[in-house]
Amino acid sequence: MPQKTEKLGRVLITGGTGFIGSNLVRNLTASGSAARIAVLDNEVLGNRSVLDGYDVEFIHGDIRDETTVRDAVKRSDTIVHLAADTRVMDSIENPAFNYENNVLGSVNLLLAMREFGVARLVNASTGGAILGEVPPPVHEDMVPRPLSPYGAAKLAVEGYCSAFAASYGLKIVSLRFSNVYGPLSFHKGSVVAAFLRNIMAGKPVTIYGDGSQIRDYVYVNDLCNGIVAALNSGVDGIYQLGTGIPTTLNELVVKMRDVTGHNNPFEVIYEDSRKGEIKDTYCNIDKARDAFGFNPDTSLPEGLTNTWNWFLDQRS
Repeated sequence: MPQKTEKLGRVLITGGTGFIGSNLVRNLTASGSAARIAVLDNEVLGNRSVLDGYDVEFIHGDIRDETTVRDAVKRSDTIVHLAADTRVMDSIENPAFNYENNVLGSVNLLLAMREFGVARLVNASTGGAILGEVPPPVHEDMVPRPLSPYGAAKLAVEGYCSAFAASYGLKIVSLRFSNVYGPLSFHKGSVVAAFLRNIMAGKPVTIYGDGSQIRDYVYVNDLCNGIVAALNSGVDGIYQLGTGIPTTLNELVVKMRDVTGHNNPFEVIYEDSRKGEIKDTYCNIDKARDAFGFNPDTSLPEGLTNTWNWFLDQRS
């Protein structure tokens, strides 16, 4: 359930029509945490229709556009920065595009915050892509060694957030998300969404590698509760948000077979591993649990069931 919190004033969500952003709008609305909600999104990967029925001010625009960003920021009290190009393989193919969206766009946001005195920011970051191939569980004190331009860009944004916090008195927390899944993810390229789309369409699912690679899957509403808790606690710095539970891809497939049922049998195809992808990663969430009570309590079978049911609703 969403947490009861004090009003946060006008909350601006960049990338708010995306998977996490649209779930966060629902979470903030249900909890009554925000006095007002605004969404800034270019609608490349999302659509404002996901916000229908919610009292949200929608701003169509791109975080790479300084004028648009300044106009959105100057009327805000708090910002949740989710807008990003998160596709690892695409970042390897086109690192300049990833840099422009993730680094330049984020710096535009920070510059506008400094200009208009908006002090509070939650920056959506990532764990595995930043830290690289290190023995899990990953934690906040590990030395970053990104394997992809996406990971390097997210690390750069964390660095700018730290610098702006120290230089200009901004209150910024960077939350390193693990693999997020859940409803409203139909368009996502992440593994759970991609697998469920294929299963629903009667197509095989593809695993790159032997399926022994480990990930940490966190349900989207648990993650949104963590974002709101971090905002209300006033913490800054870097925190891992996941479950702390390692799951192999082969184990994920078994759980998906249980959830989707015998009426939806599917084939698994194994292909060669891809460069830039980490083999094993899951996180230690003790720091977030201690600092702002982060406590993800949705089990993977329960979360997959909710997600699958949502996918089926979209088909019908």
